[in-house]
Amino acid sequence: MLITIASAVLVLGVLVFVHELGHFLVAKRLGVGVSVFSLGFGPRLAGFKRGETDYRLSAIPLGGFVRMIGESPGEPVAPEDLPRSFSHKGVWRRMAIVAAGPLSNVLFAFLLYYAVTLFWGQPMLTAQVGSLVDGMPAQAAGLRPGDVISAVDGRAIASWDDLREAIRASQGRRLMLTAQRDGQALELAMSPKRVDTKDIFGDVITVYQVGVAPSGQVLTQSFGPLEAVGRALGQTIEASQLILVSVGKIATRQVPMESVGGPIFIAQVAGEAARHGLNALLGLAALISVNLAILNLLPIPALDGGHLLVFLFEAVTRRPVSTRVRERIQQAGVFCLLLLTVLVLYNDIARIFGQTGP
Repeated sequence: MLITIASAVLVLGVLVFVHELGHFLVAKRLGVGVSVFSLGFGPRLAGFKRGETDYRLSAIPLGGFVRMIGESPGEPVAPEDLPRSFSHKGVWRRMAIVAAGPLSNVLFAFLLYYAVTLFWGQPMLTAQVGSLVDGMPAQAAGLRPGDVISAVDGRAIASWDDLREAIRASQGRRLMLTAQRDGQALELAMSPKRVDTKDIFGDVITVYQVGVAPSGQVLTQSFGPLEAVGRALGQTIEASQLILVSVGKIATRQVPMESVGGPIFIAQVAGEAARHGLNALLGLAALISVNLAILNLLPIPALDGGHLLVFLFEAVTRRPVSTRVRERIQQAGVFCLLLLTVLVLYNDIARIFGQTGP
């Protein structure tokens, strides 16, 4: 339990800090005054003041905020503070400040993936055959359990993922696989078969297969500093695509709302990752950081995406949204966030009771 709580506090605290730091640094860079930098919401528990900014830790650990001068609709601003007021900055500067939070989370995720790849490497399944499917091309071509695929059409294969991608990309075209068996290289020709299967969301997809399963042998592949950049970038993009697809399927009810998790679920997952080592915890933190960025960019009032949508409207129409409309949008956004918070907490509690019940 202690590991779970500590891991959750560490992961969520750092990610919220990174998000708010992005807003803070860009705001200061663009000449906007910041009165509060807070981790958490609600009553102030502790902190210190440096210059005009109150750096604080607040009671409700469900996020954080940066309060800028002139940020709230209709907020009175002293004449001497007008040049440093958020609302008096150009629309593109305001958009840059708002976008900086999510972008900081994406950049931080990339750095985490880079660190894990560089210092721990990446575990991957080897291209060793574990079993064959009766009647499929691999069995008919003479492939056997224990064979290690080293090349497809002369192109080197380093992992099971490489093999799978080469077969799926063939579109059924005849392939020449090079297999290592008892120290000898064998050339085996086969044509992948079109198969209907399901992806991680349960959707039916059509792929090409030859009917082989991995042996489960895992090796850790090391990468140099430059190679790790490409790997980390690829992981960041893959995480973004996965989360975008997930959000889309939840929005269209293809994935039930019951699958959405909140802070309790994150704490459980973080605790489990911590038990597997620091690299697993950092990898999870990277995934959550990307998730935090994308969710904040959704066009929901009170989220960064909602603010960006309002500012984009202003940039296109070349006239600001009225204070009254902005206040209504803010109120609607807060209501939506409260509903979402209640939903995820309910899902978390229901999941706990579901796991511990009869």
